[in-house]
Amino acid sequence: MYHDFYQFKEDPFNVTTDPDFFFSSKCHGEAITNLIYGIEQRKGIIVITGEIGTGKTTLCRTLLRMSDKNVNFAFILNPKFSEIQLLQLIIQDLGIETKERNKFGLIKALNAFLISETNKDNNVVVVIDEAQNLTVRQLEQIRLLSNIETEKEKLLQVILVGQPELYDKLGLPELRQLRQRIAVHYHISPLEKKDVKSYIHHRISKARRDLHNHSTDSVVFTDLAIQSIYHYTKGTPRTINILCDRALLAGFVSETYAIDEYIIENCAKEVFNW
Repeated sequence: MYHDFYQFKEDPFNVTTDPDFFFSSKCHGEAITNLIYGIEQRKGIIVITGEIGTGKTTLCRTLLRMSDKNVNFAFILNPKFSEIQLLQLIIQDLGIETKERNKFGLIKALNAFLISETNKDNNVVVVIDEAQNLTVRQLEQIRLLSNIETEKEKLLQVILVGQPELYDKLGLPELRQLRQRIAVHYHISPLEKKDVKSYIHHRISKARRDLHNHSTDSVVFTDLAIQSIYHYTKGTPRTINILCDRALLAGFVSETYAIDEYIIENCAKEVFNW
């Protein structure tokens, strides 16, 4: 609705997991570094946790885009399936062709694929998002899959991405063997107060039609508005997006390019029912 008014080519504060809008804060940059390290060094099991809306899925999609061509990914967005269905999804997403339908046959096909890829000097990574929803039996199956290895290296890297409850679940006594195999764990925190201004500017710049256009019809969030945004969102990217999107709409209705703290406060009352 407000694209033409602000000279945007797309929504700057869409809540979709678009890697084009990935913002490399100190925390998110460290998370990417840890993921790349775990993959390249074939560490086996990597765990990424973070509260709702901190950018975990966007982080994963950014990783897929950044990785070398010799890395094959399976990306499971919703693990709410049976053990056999989860295994079938992994095999399907890796492009493995097999007529096997039972668990033993599927694992055999996966094993053959992993050996073939390793011989080609390729790496295979399975990313499971919303991993806090995995059952204990599914997590134990993942541990068994991570055991596929040669004498020198793991043939399959598994990245478990989820809310903090995931790490609580991994603390269960029956999962102690899996827990011992976690080589890398990184927790994504919300943005720091000093990063919020840069985050908002980054997304606006990405969405602007003409990156070199600094005319008076460019939207500006005042410093007090930024402070107010941090106050209401506590630095959570998804919540920032929701609030800023509403603020841009309010600015459009008021025909102003300056988003101040009063607009933010009014929008926060609507968005958060305060």
